[in-house]
Amino acid sequence: MDGISLELMSPRLLELNLEDSEGGRSLLAQRPALFAGYGDLGRLRYDFPLVLVEDTAGSARMQPLTAVVDDLIRKSVPSGPGGDELRWQLLHLEARIRALVAGGSDEPLSRLWRQAEADLLASKTAAERREISGKLDVIREVLEIDGRVIDCDGETPVRFLVHAWNTIHAGKAKAFRKRVDGLILKLSDILKADFIKSNKARSPEILKSAVGDTFETDFDFGAMSRVLVEGSHSDMLSDERRHRIEAVLMVLRSQRFYGPGRASGPWLDGVMPYSFIFNNCAAAMDAFRDRLPQMVDLIEAIGIAELEIQNKYRPALHDAFFKRFDDCDLTDGDLAMFPSYLVCLRDGRSDAAETVRALEAIASGFPVKVLIQTDDILGDTSPEPPRSSFGGGSARLAAMALGVNNAYVFQGTSSSLCRLQDRVLKGLVYDGPALFSVFSGDTKTVSGIPPYLLAAAAMESRAFPAFTYDPSAGPDWASRFDIGDNPQVESDWPVHRLVFEDEEQQRITETVPFTHADFAVSDSRYARHWVPASRSKWSDAMVPAGAYIAAENPNGSESAPYIWTIDAGGQVRRTVLDDRMIDAAQRCKETWRGLQELGGINNSHARRQTKQAREAWEQEKNSELEALQARGDMQPQAPAPATPEPAPAPAVDPEPAEPEAVSPDDPYVETARCTTCNECTQINNKMFVYDENKQAYIADLDAGTYRQLVEAAESCQVSIIHPGKPRDSDEPNLDELIARAEPFN
Repeated sequence: MDGISLELMSPRLLELNLEDSEGGRSLLAQRPALFAGYGDLGRLRYDFPLVLVEDTAGSARMQPLTAVVDDLIRKSVPSGPGGDELRWQLLHLEARIRALVAGGSDEPLSRLWRQAEADLLASKTAAERREISGKLDVIREVLEIDGRVIDCDGETPVRFLVHAWNTIHAGKAKAFRKRVDGLILKLSDILKADFIKSNKARSPEILKSAVGDTFETDFDFGAMSRVLVEGSHSDMLSDERRHRIEAVLMVLRSQRFYGPGRASGPWLDGVMPYSFIFNNCAAAMDAFRDRLPQMVDLIEAIGIAELEIQNKYRPALHDAFFKRFDDCDLTDGDLAMFPSYLVCLRDGRSDAAETVRALEAIASGFPVKVLIQTDDILGDTSPEPPRSSFGGGSARLAAMALGVNNAYVFQGTSSSLCRLQDRVLKGLVYDGPALFSVFSGDTKTVSGIPPYLLAAAAMESRAFPAFTYDPSAGPDWASRFDIGDNPQVESDWPVHRLVFEDEEQQRITETVPFTHADFAVSDSRYARHWVPASRSKWSDAMVPAGAYIAAENPNGSESAPYIWTIDAGGQVRRTVLDDRMIDAAQRCKETWRGLQELGGINNSHARRQTKQAREAWEQEKNSELEALQARGDMQPQAPAPATPEPAPAPAVDPEPAEPEAVSPDDPYVETARCTTCNECTQINNKMFVYDENKQAYIADLDAGTYRQLVEAAESCQVSIIHPGKPRDSDEPNLDELIARAEPFN
């Protein structure tokens, strides 16, 4: 049968017959059932397209197009029914821009906006065009930002990182030029003042040029020169100091780490600033080594300049120091003044050996920021990956980099880059090396699923979880390592509610974990490891994959694990998995549990210490009881006499209880207003629970984190979740979370 190798199937798959008139071909087009609501992303409002904001201040900002339009609506559209028409027009413009970007348009927002306006007005009458265009002109004036608009695709990680690096570099360049231009101007003033005192400045030719041709016949410039020379001052610069200042100015004006400033003037002969963006680590490290002597000269020149300006340079003291000054004397502050080196590596385009070089560069302390973009995290089903690819092991590169204690490490997917941009930016401005491991979702063996959705599924399924290690955040792992950006971080798998109709049009509701197998089922290379079964083939031997994986010895049972999938026609099926899929999901779960332990969740060391402490306490108490009984200090107590039960009181109508006052510091949900949108329960279905009316309330605050409270408040469609104040003062990033929670309290 096309696409299925029967000899590689497990026995449980061979027991199922593919029931399809086309020979099973359409049955192979399966995807997770939870994807059913995301058939056409172009009709949804989400984080992409993304505007790479250009800011002259050099601050890197990335904003979703939806956020830009929502901001315009808040600022420009009247509230209530009177603004409905204009609000609809703006949402129509957003949809048109989204379609243009999805079609491959690579333009700034301002140009796309005008093109979308033209498309909108083309379908209107002349009178409608005059009315609408006037309003759109006013709104366009409120649009204060501009920048390239990008979609979520295979180029997104590189474009995102390069844009962020360039804008941060622009900010550093501005600060550098301000400092160096100030030194150049002050040193130039010292030389000018010294020249004015010199005999050359009092020569007849110089005096004549200063007066000009108008009064040339009124002065005897020769006599004037003799008088000025005889009365000149003797406090001129020594030749040694003048040469030292001139040498320092030469170094400051000719540096190529940043572009020339206003004081340094333009460079000659087409000299350009150095480039700091590379596509391999070897070239970046070679460039750093070649430029290191110039870095030393520049830091030395800045030090001498600052001493000379304050007239504190003492040759007897400082000459020897600067003579032996070399790269070993560069401090972290000195290195931070220079641009970092950005290396962009991509799966399938970069040599696989580059990943090893990247880890070596990071471990050496080299001021490098490495992007490792992975397009395929599952890898081929054969044991050996292609030589030109990073292979499935690239998902573990960031975890390997955690062993470098002073390196900033970020792992995430392209779908989460906008939401986690603060973590990316912090890594780019971090003084030491940094590694950014990003899954793009652009997997060639997955068809029909947009990269954004596949990337989000990779994080959801724990196949590519997000985490951050920030050495500057604190002295220990609890403050440095964070996995809180993943959904339902306390659980093995995120759990969602799946609602569908069966063949008899009956509503079926299932609680479905999104496992590694749900992610892998969309990859055509793994089609031989599962078989979809229609309802006629369902049996009691089938068990959900989440429960099967959680069993003690899953592969030793006779059960058939399955996940929920849908085919091209929207038919829901149970898709039975073989041992290969289950083993992969089991390994994924174990890796995730390792990250949980590093993040302080379900820590085995803590559980062991708690158990040992409890056993020691119980043993000590038993020993004390035995000692007391041996001395006769404890006597058995007679049972207390039974007390009769009181007679039931006559029934009375209870008075309505006074509602308890809610403290503004305590989190709560306005349950009566809940619309059952599932947003909060998808974040944490142990903290947020539905009552008998299918309306949400907070069941257990200890079952989640303050971050999840805030995220639930932000995602709530009717804004009924109030996070209050955090209970755990040690939770990471509380300042940021409290600021995000403020609008909802």
